[in-house]
Amino acid sequence: MLTSKKYNLIIIGGGALGTFHAYHALRRGLSVLLIEKDNTPSQATVRNFGQVVPSGQEGKWWEYGRNGVEIYKEIQAKTNISVRENGSIYLASNEGELQLINELHEIYKEKEYASHLLDKEACLAKVDRLSEKYCLGGLHFPQELTVEPRQMIQKVIDFLIHDNQLDFLHTTLVKHCDIHDGNCEVIDSKGNKYISERVVLCSGSEFKTLFPDIFANSGLKLCKLQMMRTVPMPDVNLEGAILTGLTVRRYEAFHACPSYEKVYAENPKPELQKYGIHILFKQGIDKSIIIGDSHEYADVNATESLDFGINTYLNDLILDEAKQILDLPTWQMESYWAGYYASHPKGIFEHTIANKIFITTGIGGKGMTTSAGYAKAHIEEMYG
Repeated sequence: MLTSKKYNLIIIGGGALGTFHAYHALRRGLSVLLIEKDNTPSQATVRNFGQVVPSGQEGKWWEYGRNGVEIYKEIQAKTNISVRENGSIYLASNEGELQLINELHEIYKEKEYASHLLDKEACLAKVDRLSEKYCLGGLHFPQELTVEPRQMIQKVIDFLIHDNQLDFLHTTLVKHCDIHDGNCEVIDSKGNKYISERVVLCSGSEFKTLFPDIFANSGLKLCKLQMMRTVPMPDVNLEGAILTGLTVRRYEAFHACPSYEKVYAENPKPELQKYGIHILFKQGIDKSIIIGDSHEYADVNATESLDFGINTYLNDLILDEAKQILDLPTWQMESYWAGYYASHPKGIFEHTIANKIFITTGIGGKGMTTSAGYAKAHIEEMYG
């Protein structure tokens, strides 16, 4: 069945990347159809910490993240999408990490991006339940944000539907996308056909349904992460995003620090770094705490090599390290899960077909921070 309406833009994939493309296209006055294969977005966008931390990015991705903060705040001013401007803090556990946060502070001073160095006592005062033995100092970014990952993106979609004339189809799997007579034709699994001038494909880690030959030669990788959530802890008050020493060693922003190579080479916890484990904490509105995470990778053509189960050994490594950092009243978990995201060596995978179909995926673990800003720049590039 052919739908009667012709759109300026069809977006396939309702995660953060696709939804923010829709947001910016609608702001330009374009007619937009957003198609999501699940009932609600259920992949990487909802399986993360909900931390919006541009401070961890470098180069253009820092710019996208900084712009993204303003976009989140702009939407939050119109409707509640769960944004809290409660900042982020990096904690240093040894002298090398302390040197790196000092150097990053100087880098951001030059960029006029607000950050504050905290000594050990200030960190202990600011971070509830922080272990005195773990922390030597910290770097605080007051303007950074947190969101509720399992709520935020659907709230944005609902806002776009009710206030911005977005057409949204859920539980709709797109099986075919092509160009015919100068228009894009999109056909779903029920045979329904949708017509548009252009298509943006933000398919996350789905590589086999649309354009499998392009993805097979893309250089994309699939990353599996393990995370967990505690039971609600009303007596604990963790403010904002809590990022720790292993994060200082991992996040791209620190690669620009003069001491990075030396500090990274010291590698005090090789078993944790082997599995890409770095410890983050984020307390939700319900007072539960998300803790993680680990990173295991597979080539785009061998994604099945990432086991579908939860590796309890990795969870034990995460928890053992977390217990060195915070002294929580209980470590009882409400849930454990695995998340999957696509990543690319260039930071994102982009492939354009006849200036009509724009494949855009593989934004990696920075999607919550950078998708809003990246999508704005991409829509501007597409439409001038």
